[in-house]
Amino acid sequence: MSKLDPKDKPMFATRRSLPDTRESITHKFAVGGYEGYLTIGLYDDGSPGEIFIKVAKEGSALSGFCQAFCRAFSLAMQLGLSIEEATARFKGMRFEPMGHTSNPDIPEANSIVDYVARYLEIEFAAPPTRR
Repeated sequence: MSKLDPKDKPMFATRRSLPDTRESITHKFAVGGYEGYLTIGLYDDGSPGEIFIKVAKEGSALSGFCQAFCRAFSLAMQLGLSIEEATARFKGMRFEPMGHTSNPDIPEANSIVDYVARYLEIEFAAPPTRR
């Protein structure tokens, strides 16, 4: 059994719960011909704390994947992952459906995950600082 250096302290994450009644934003989107709705639950300070995606093909593998992605993304944000760190990890993921979108700010997306990450980055990420 190895001994921990006294300077090494275990990290403990604390989950930040959303209020029982919260504001939210719902955004209609289309990626590669697939339509959906992205709902973003907000903390009282206006920052995102959870996401939900509804796609037209309820019960499909795509719908199930979207639900799993949303659950993981939401938990990561609630446990302290910043929107900048989260979006950096999901932007650029490439798989079907992909292609043209209904959003002029994001004309093409590599996947629904890529689209959601880019949308969240545009709407919620802090602007980069100049050096």
